[in-house]
Amino acid sequence: MDNHTYTEIRKAALQNAFEHGGQTRSGTVMSRVLGANPELRSSIPEVHSIIDTVVKQVNAMTHKEQEDEIANNFPEILAPKHKEQREGLPELKDAERQKVVTRFPPEPNGYPHIGHAKAAIINSEYAKMYDGKFILRMDDTNPESERMEYHAAIKVGLEWLGIIPDIIKNTSDDMDIFYDKATQMIDCDTAYVCTCKRENITKNRRQRIACKCSMKDMQKNVKNWEKMHSKFKPGEAVMRFRGDMKSDNAVMRDPVLFRIIHSKHYTLGNKYAVWPSYDFAVAIEDSLDGVTHAFRSKEFELREELVSKILKSLNMRTPHQGFFSRLEFDGMPTSKRIIRPLIEEGLVSWYDDPRLPTLEGLKSRGIKPEAIKRFIMSLGLTKSNTLAPFDALEAFNRKIVDSQSIRLFMVNNPRELAVSGIDITSTSIPNHPAVADMGSRDITVAGGNFYISEDDVPSSPENSQSIVRLMGLGNVRITGKDGRVLVGEFIKDHNDPDDNNSTNNKNNDPNIPKIQWVPQKGAHVIKIIIPGLLFTKDEFNQDSLTEMDVCVEPHYLNIRDGSEIQFVRFGYCRKNSQKQSIFTHK
Repeated sequence: MDNHTYTEIRKAALQNAFEHGGQTRSGTVMSRVLGANPELRSSIPEVHSIIDTVVKQVNAMTHKEQEDEIANNFPEILAPKHKEQREGLPELKDAERQKVVTRFPPEPNGYPHIGHAKAAIINSEYAKMYDGKFILRMDDTNPESERMEYHAAIKVGLEWLGIIPDIIKNTSDDMDIFYDKATQMIDCDTAYVCTCKRENITKNRRQRIACKCSMKDMQKNVKNWEKMHSKFKPGEAVMRFRGDMKSDNAVMRDPVLFRIIHSKHYTLGNKYAVWPSYDFAVAIEDSLDGVTHAFRSKEFELREELVSKILKSLNMRTPHQGFFSRLEFDGMPTSKRIIRPLIEEGLVSWYDDPRLPTLEGLKSRGIKPEAIKRFIMSLGLTKSNTLAPFDALEAFNRKIVDSQSIRLFMVNNPRELAVSGIDITSTSIPNHPAVADMGSRDITVAGGNFYISEDDVPSSPENSQSIVRLMGLGNVRITGKDGRVLVGEFIKDHNDPDDNNSTNNKNNDPNIPKIQWVPQKGAHVIKIIIPGLLFTKDEFNQDSLTEMDVCVEPHYLNIRDGSEIQFVRFGYCRKNSQKQSIFTHK
C-alpha cells in the first residue's frame, strides 16, 4: 500500500473523529476512502486491514493529539465551512421595537418536553429580538386533565431553560370575561347553544349538515346558555360558534366554544362549571393581553381562520398568527398518550427517565439547556416536519460539555494487572488535556496493581512483545499471567512528552495501544445507565435501557453530583450519585 493511500486513510479517520467527539469507525472511513478512490475496490481486504489499524490508533488518541495531528498535516479539516443560511429567526411582519408581545400558553396536563421547549424558545427569543414582552400563560381551562403538579413542572422547566417571562398568568383568571364575551356572541347571533348528542354533532359535522339547534331563536339560546350554568349536565349542552357547515375547513363547521365540566379545578375548585374551549380562550386572551405575534405549532394552522372569525365577531383586535413544525425525536415519543401507559406499566420509571424527550429526562441525561436552545434556533421557523435524530441535539451538547467535563479513567469488565518496576508512588494527570484551568489530580500507583478493561488485554499476553501504554503513566510490557492476573513490567527507558507528567516513554509509537486504567487501591465500583431509543419502528424496545458495572478511579467520589464527566475512550456521562452515572453521548 503506497504512502498516498495510507495518508488518505489517516486523514479520513481523523476527520471523522474530529466531527464525532473523538471517535471514528472503520465502516465510515472505508466509505469515504473508496468513494474518493474507487480503484481501491480491487484491494478491499488489504485496505480494510489498514483502516482497522488506523481507526484503532486514532480512537486511542486524546482529543488534543488528534487536533495537533490535524493542524500539522491536514489543516483544511479545521477550516470553517461557509454557511449560506441566515443565523437566528427571520424578521417579524409589522414589528416595532419595544412593542412586540409574544406568549407561550401550555396546558398543564403533563410534563414539558422538547416540543414545549421549541414553542417557548421561539416566542421568548422573538420578544428579546425586539426588546418586547414575553407572557407565560397557563391554558388551564380543562379541569379534567390538569394538575398543579404539571403547572409547577412547566415553570421549573422554563426556569431550567433560562426563560424568564415578563408576565405570568392563568387563562382561568379571565373566566368572567369569557362569559361576558360568550353572552355578546349569543346576543349578536354568532353563537348558539346545542343540545344534540355528541355522536350526532360529530356525524352532522362530517356530513356538513346544519344542526337543528342552529335554527332556534335568540331568546331560546339565551335561556339555554343560562341553563348550561345551572341545569344542564355535562354532555347535555354545548355552546357552538355559528360558522359554515359547508366549509372545506372542518374546523369551521360550527365548532364548540364552551362545554360543561363538573371536575374540580386545581386552583379554582368548583367555582365554575362551564369552560371555554382552547380556540375560544386563546383568541380572547391573545387579544386582551396585547399579543402582537402569536406563534403555535403547525397542527393549529387550520384554526387560524376560526380565531380570526371569533375576534371579528366581537370587534376585537387580531394578532399576527405564525406557525412552525412540531419537534419530535425519532424513537422518542412526546405524546402523553404514549408516555403515561409506559410509566403506569413500569416500562419507564418516571418523566425524568433519560430515554424520554421531556425536559426532566433530557436534564437527567446530561443535556444542557443551552444546547437545546442552539439546536432549536438552528432549525429556524420552518413548517417542514421535524423528526430529528437525537444525535443532532447531541452534537450541540458535545460542543458545550467538552470543555467543561473532567476526564476520568474507567474500566469495564476489569482485569487485574500487576506491574513491577514502578519507582514512583503517584502520577499527576491533567483533568482536561486542553483546559489548564481545570487543574490536575494525583493518582496513587505505588505497588503497581491496576485494573484494565478486558477488551484492552493483549490477545497473546504471554508474548513478551505485547506492550500497552497506560495513559498518563507509561509503557508496560505484558510478560504473562498468574492465574487470571496479568503480569507486566514497567519500561523505564522511555519518556513520552505526550503523556503529561509521565516518567517514561521516549518513543511515541502509534502502534502501541493507549489504554485507560484504574489503581486497585481506592478503585470505586459504579453503575453506568445507558439509555437508547424507546421505540424501534413503533415497537417498544425492551433493550432501550442497559447497565454496566464498571470501576472508576477514586477521584470520582470528589466530583459534585450532576456534573458532566468524560470517561476516557467511552463517552460523556452525568454523575447521578456516588454509585451511578448516566451515559449522555459519545
